[in-house]
Amino acid sequence: MLRLRCKTKNGSHVMQGLTHQSCVQELKSKVEELTGIPCEVQKIMVGYPPSSLDLRNGDAHLKDYPIKSGDTLIVEEEKNKAKLGTHPIVTKTPRLNALPTLARRVVPADNSCLFTSVNYVVEGGVYDPACAPEMRGLIAQIVSSDPAAYSEAVLGKSNEDYCAWIRRDDTWGGAIEVSILSKFYQCEICVVDTQTVRVDRFGEDAGYRKRVLLIYDGIHYDPLQREVPSAPPQTVFSTGDDVILAQALELADEARRKRQFTDVNRFALRCMVCQTGLVGQKEAREHAKETGHTNFGEV
Repeated sequence: MLRLRCKTKNGSHVMQGLTHQSCVQELKSKVEELTGIPCEVQKIMVGYPPSSLDLRNGDAHLKDYPIKSGDTLIVEEEKNKAKLGTHPIVTKTPRLNALPTLARRVVPADNSCLFTSVNYVVEGGVYDPACAPEMRGLIAQIVSSDPAAYSEAVLGKSNEDYCAWIRRDDTWGGAIEVSILSKFYQCEICVVDTQTVRVDRFGEDAGYRKRVLLIYDGIHYDPLQREVPSAPPQTVFSTGDDVILAQALELADEARRKRQFTDVNRFALRCMVCQTGLVGQKEAREHAKETGHTNFGEV
């Protein structure tokens, strides 16, 4: 007997009465019964990151699919498959327009996009372009207060040098800073990468109940928000909301297909101290090690 959990954006349901010998059509009928989403417009995903199941053959057995007892199936409604006149609740235009969507909220590329983006999501969608100096100072204070945890081996430079470096308005934030901010705000920060279409979850094992999302293209961060017509955007989600992660990965995959990312191994840089031209992160790191110059700009 298969014991599965069926999860949608509106909640989750325990699904029983299926076995590995059950056919695909039985599964889809169970999903429709629990969620109200008609069989022909169901998109069913499983695993992490979630991947869609090809369920076009209704007579196929579930044993032929990567589904095992205890799995959570993520179910979404595929709007573009709706058939006019078949299921009014699906095909009514007002109903479709009211569905929430996950979207990128673009912030300036001013060397502080990470800090602006994190502040935006943790504050519930409040854009404050002046927040970066305060957040840089907060990180420096946290790092300087615990030199054992934030040693040169972790930071790549001495604790003192790092604190002076992160306070500058021309330095970029990255994984270290996201990890620190996750602990400070007591929330999971998920960074979705548009080049690799993966999600890095900072604070995943800390037991936090809140989750916020950023999208990253190789050099720039933007916040993600759920948009509903005639309502404020939502930027804080439950850590149990796997549907929002699936939507974020779909958004990243769409950006990848449109080549909306920067290959950090090939993009052109210039050292703003000595004006040397460089290509990619590797040359930038080597140049910084040889010269001590750490101020780079994209060409």
